[in-house]
Amino acid sequence: MYSSYIFVILSLFILVSIENTVLVHGDDPTDGFTSVPLTEANFEVQKPYNIPIEKRYSFIDGVHRFWVYAHDKPYSPDSPTQPRTEIRIKGLDYHSGVWQFEGYAYVPKITSGATIAQIHGAEHGKTTLLLRIYNGDMRYYSTDLVAKNLYNKWFRLNIIHDVDGGIVTVFIDGEKKFQTKDQGPGDLYFKCGVYAAPVDISNYMESRWRDIKIYKK
Repeated sequence: MYSSYIFVILSLFILVSIENTVLVHGDDPTDGFTSVPLTEANFEVQKPYNIPIEKRYSFIDGVHRFWVYAHDKPYSPDSPTQPRTEIRIKGLDYHSGVWQFEGYAYVPKITSGATIAQIHGAEHGKTTLLLRIYNGDMRYYSTDLVAKNLYNKWFRLNIIHDVDGGIVTVFIDGEKKFQTKDQGPGDLYFKCGVYAAPVDISNYMESRWRDIKIYKK
């Protein structure tokens, strides 16, 4: 009788442990996706038009480093946009299907008011998604909170865009953090780096990226 009671207790403990493991870890956001090969030609760097690229971007030991100042010029003389240093994923524009961006990012504490990743293009507006860092927290544009306390550490970012379903989902370190409707179809592509927000920006903005990948279904 006693041994049967112990067996039941142990069984319940194992079952709860398994359920908790599933809840904590979940499925990898890249499960079911196919990796799309990337070459140097797919990484187009956009930076202030009047400054040499090496003054705002470096690629050393597999790490892309982007930095920009609040007083910098836009990426072209006729652009009214804020200063930026970004990679635009070139040659993989999409209009339908399910696509995913993955990369490991690092944002130093001095940076605030900067978009570090985005989906450019939309039926309504110029972008589908902007992920900005404000005081160490990631926000959807300047509103909804996506994740907290991201300063001074590497974190894995996954962005899934289901164009046909009209849904964008954001994962941090494999955990689903945010989901929203998109802005309609368009000529869509991924970007990452630093792009100053319209207001409330720090004088210096920087992000670092490694292991950038694109997936699709």
